[in-house]
Amino acid sequence: MGRSITALETIASMNDRTSAFVVAVVDDDESVLRSLEYLLESADYSVRLFASAAAFLDSDCLADLDCVVSDVDMPTIDGFDLLRRVDAARPGLPVILITGYPDTLKRLPPTITTRIFTKPFQGPALLHAVSGAIRLFRE
Repeated sequence: MGRSITALETIASMNDRTSAFVVAVVDDDESVLRSLEYLLESADYSVRLFASAAAFLDSDCLADLDCVVSDVDMPTIDGFDLLRRVDAARPGLPVILITGYPDTLKRLPPTITTRIFTKPFQGPALLHAVSGAIRLFRE
């Protein structure tokens, strides 16, 4: 456990005051939402949680975000559809997708380029991807 905290502290220090950055997490699994909330807050991000893509899209918070982390496999509006809608509303906003079902990645249109994590994934790797995506977006 001490080892993962050290890794998180290292990633957090790389982010240079990330608290100014807001990350939305969209997942229909509450345990995943809470885990990602804890992970991102440990790196000093402000986090907004949404239990569905519809709730996220209805929230009207898109303009305030620096990054979105979304599950792929959700009912009604899946992560791919959410990615398309976010890109249409706010082009270039980083969206990082996560999935527990790697076979669903075959449905990813070849024109979409985004970072995708397969569960289980390493927390520091996700933090590094979020940090890098935000840095590129802000340049």
